[in-house]
Amino acid sequence: MKPMTNQTIDQNEDALTFEQAMQQLEQIVSQLESGEQTLQETLALYQRGQALVQYCSQLLDQAELTIRNLSDEKT
Repeated sequence: MKPMTNQTIDQNEDALTFEQAMQQLEQIVSQLESGEQTLQETLALYQRGQALVQYCSQLLDQAELTIRNLSDEKT
């Protein structure tokens, strides 16, 4: 797995699909587990990871709401 670059880290979440965001999270976890980054790089990766977790959570909440609305329409 290739390391995330600053360009990848700075990518706006809104441009990502859920699957892309999860893939980036997996990359971040791998990088953090390797312990090969400086403290500053580690903090940047952690912050990016937190932003991606929040974004994924919002997408899941939206999907759940959509499913509930569709289920309510059937009844």
